[in-house]
Amino acid sequence: MVGFYKQTLQDVPLRGKTVLVRADYNVPLENDGSIADDFRIRSSLPTLRYLVKEGCKIVIISHLGRPNGRDEALSLRCVADTLEEYMGLPVTFIDDCVGDKVRMGIKKASKKSIILLENLRFYAEEEANDAPFAKKLATDSGASYFVQDGFGVVHRAHASTDSITMCLPSVAGLLLETEYTTLTSVVHNPKHPLVAVLGGAKVADKIGIIEKLEPLAETILIGGAMANTFLHARGIDMGTSKREADKIDEVKQIYAIALKKVGKEKVDAFLQLPSDVAVAKSVDSRAARTVVPVRAIPSGMMALDIGDQTIERYVAAIESAQTVIWNGTLGLAEINTFAHGSARIAMALATHPKIVSVIGGGDTADFVLDWDSQDGKSFSHVSTGGGASLELLSGKKLPGIESLLDARR
Repeated sequence: MVGFYKQTLQDVPLRGKTVLVRADYNVPLENDGSIADDFRIRSSLPTLRYLVKEGCKIVIISHLGRPNGRDEALSLRCVADTLEEYMGLPVTFIDDCVGDKVRMGIKKASKKSIILLENLRFYAEEEANDAPFAKKLATDSGASYFVQDGFGVVHRAHASTDSITMCLPSVAGLLLETEYTTLTSVVHNPKHPLVAVLGGAKVADKIGIIEKLEPLAETILIGGAMANTFLHARGIDMGTSKREADKIDEVKQIYAIALKKVGKEKVDAFLQLPSDVAVAKSVDSRAARTVVPVRAIPSGMMALDIGDQTIERYVAAIESAQTVIWNGTLGLAEINTFAHGSARIAMALATHPKIVSVIGGGDTADFVLDWDSQDGKSFSHVSTGGGASLELLSGKKLPGIESLLDARR
């Protein structure tokens, strides 16, 4: 396991202190405003329970969605109710994150209390990494320390991830530490064979992780709309399938690295593409699933999932692995008809518990959590961060981690 190079909440004297915690409660919502999946809330509980044991007054800040100013449909009030249920303790919600109401509400709260503030992104200053706004967050909370536990946002330089660390002594929470050590270890010291499963829509989003994993992995399996771009670059007519025609040079660059590693004869076994795909005329939940070879996609049809032969080949590769990194669904997984590939990959991992399975955040985490009756426990690690997990796996430095206090030597 790779060690963590920043101080954590266990390294500083928090007993009885007021602590400002940055969580990531950017949870999906149902049409009626209720929480569709509380995985990120549950993931924050170990840090909060640690602070409760330390007798801290806990002030939590987070964001939800992409509001344009104040938007009650994106209020964090619903999170306060869910958090209260899990913690078994009262959670006070204050409908702002800076100002007199916040300052007085926190001051009046008992020494051992939990307070959740309103959506940070109701203020444009949050995403602008505005230093005066960060100062208000720090001073109005009355906090002695800042704990960064919102892994899903640490790849962004925002007021609550970057500027805030100039205002308070800042350390990592337990979730952030776990995410960092798990994801970093899987690329620095994986058990071999290592198989990477990469899907999703955009090649551009995955270039960094592909380049990082090409020297490390025994096999890379490509799916999703990203596979359409790879196949298009190989001269295959993809019909009306979604693809990035402007990313051909990037695909050639990826193949050049693969060729250098394994040679021309083995490149297709190392960097595997679909040989068949499930197609339909349009993105429609009522569309029939028709499987065709990639070189026989009918005119006017689009590839929306990997096909049956490809599924079997990819599952066989996974079953021979000791470590699997999966980032990006292999089809339009929000429609059951085109979730076959993703579901079979999930099943292969869940039924082979000896495989170290690391699931990237975002859409992939959403899919496996919905699929898994064990609420994600069928996998070794399900990340709470989408872009953050991608960037960390790619070897990039994350602003929200870099700005924390360095670990003592």
